[in-house]
Amino acid sequence: MNPAELASKLIPDEELAPASAEAVCALPSFASKMRACEREYGTPYSRLPHEVQDALVLRRLRQLTHTVQLNPEWKRRLGGCEAPETFEQWQRLPLSDKEIQREFYTGSRPGLVVPLDRGGFQVVASGGTSGGSPLEIVYSVRELHDTYRLAGRFLGEHQLGAHLPGTPRWLFTTLADYQMWSSGTMVGGVLQNVPGVNYIGAGPVTAGVLEQMFSYPGPKALMGITAGIAILTELGAGLKPEARESFRVAIYGSGVLSQAKRAELKAMYPNVAVLSYFAATQAETIGLQLAEDSPWLAAVPGLHLVEIVDERGRWVAEGEEGELVVTRLHAHEAPLLRLKLGDRMIRRPPLDGPGLRAERFEFAGRTGDVLHIADSQYSATRAYAALREELRAGTAVDLHEVAHDVQFVNHREERLITLLAAVDDVAGLTYATEAPLGPYGAQHVFLNALPRALSLFNQGEANAASLARTGYRFQIRFVRRGSAEIERTHVGKVPLVRDRG
Repeated sequence: MNPAELASKLIPDEELAPASAEAVCALPSFASKMRACEREYGTPYSRLPHEVQDALVLRRLRQLTHTVQLNPEWKRRLGGCEAPETFEQWQRLPLSDKEIQREFYTGSRPGLVVPLDRGGFQVVASGGTSGGSPLEIVYSVRELHDTYRLAGRFLGEHQLGAHLPGTPRWLFTTLADYQMWSSGTMVGGVLQNVPGVNYIGAGPVTAGVLEQMFSYPGPKALMGITAGIAILTELGAGLKPEARESFRVAIYGSGVLSQAKRAELKAMYPNVAVLSYFAATQAETIGLQLAEDSPWLAAVPGLHLVEIVDERGRWVAEGEEGELVVTRLHAHEAPLLRLKLGDRMIRRPPLDGPGLRAERFEFAGRTGDVLHIADSQYSATRAYAALREELRAGTAVDLHEVAHDVQFVNHREERLITLLAAVDDVAGLTYATEAPLGPYGAQHVFLNALPRALSLFNQGEANAASLARTGYRFQIRFVRRGSAEIERTHVGKVPLVRDRG
């Protein structure tokens, strides 16, 4: 039986287009279809050939498209788009954004296929709730727990397995829930389902609490946001050597962890591997870094359809950068098709077994990480990478090695962009850069670097001369580590760009 025939057998025609909300509630879960596919081949789903996985996912997308059209708002939004028979047809469906998410799943929640009054749902809000404009999403609890089990098994086998020898094994998280931002619950749901570990949802910890947790016998892994992982060097200053040696995996869940912080962690915890867990409130596990020597992330097979798309919503080629779009495959009652999460990724070649077959991509920054200069837009992520190269070539100072945090501040009215770098030795690094570059050196560094960061959405090219004509001034300024000049969100994240009027 070829993959398409098997997919049609697993999701038969009588389940493909449910006739009512009641029929949707009676549909077998997508997780059950994945297990049936495993039984057919006698192989774990994550090891199945890509053509087999793709066929089942495409059949599921076809079912999802039929299902959402039971809802009049979704039917209007799709505008007559037919259920896709190919991935090419799928790419013709409109992209959703956070405004669509807010419109469909906040307030009266008109985007639900199954009414909320039936029960069995979990409502989750993003971390921006305190700003007065909540961004909510609705999950079916039964399907949410399917995804916890699926992602937990994958994380345990492919991200943690090689790093946690012996028993007992411990997995902690410093994430916590507040103001409806349920990251601790959702990521905790995944971590609790890692086979063979003891789980502790610690929330924010003090040095004393960390000492208590690290006193337990056995290897340990800890997951937190970037700032929560970085502070472990301070919190662990009083730990005994054996406690430090038992820390095997530090998993950071947002942003980018600088090389300087990685070096500090490894100096204090000699056995630790530092890995990334990329997630969002709308998708609790999007990509996992499986090896320290590569920043590439692997999608959990069968959890979401992860797309990297251009401005028309079409898939970019391998090696190209685009916007991250996610469709939750386990979402009968509350589907949300082709959601843009506000991140940019580089599409990478898939892993192709035999131990694992999974899609891969690399984080390239937030969609909002843009430097606006006159009428042009520049990728702040690419700008920083180019500035690092220029600065290293001209001064031998590598920001990646010395900076704990970096942030561009764009004073639009003053036409001034400052790159702030939080470092330990402000005076020494200031001299190390200013002496070889001279008084106008930073300006030239920016003018040489920025043309390489022109946004993909701009037409034409930029060069040093055209940038100079904008009248913008550019500077690099070192500030002390932890400086209040570098803005942080209320959960300790450091945005790469801040605009000032």
